[in-house]
Amino acid sequence: MADAQIALEPDPVIEAFKKDIDRTLLRENLRRTPDERLQALMAVQRFAEELRRAGAEARRNRR
Repeated sequence: MADAQIALEPDPVIEAFKKDIDRTLLRENLRRTPDERLQALMAVQRFAEELRRAGAEARRNRR
């Protein structure tokens, strides 16, 4: 009985979201080592922080 496969109907919500997923980016990321993924994440976080800082400065300079 453990080898029996259960047929599941596709979930319409999941199917709706699947069309918007870029699988090439997922595959590319999965080829990386965990350390490489962490380094990339930290680079994105540094970039986001720099954007926040630049936005705050631009708002201050508008006054």
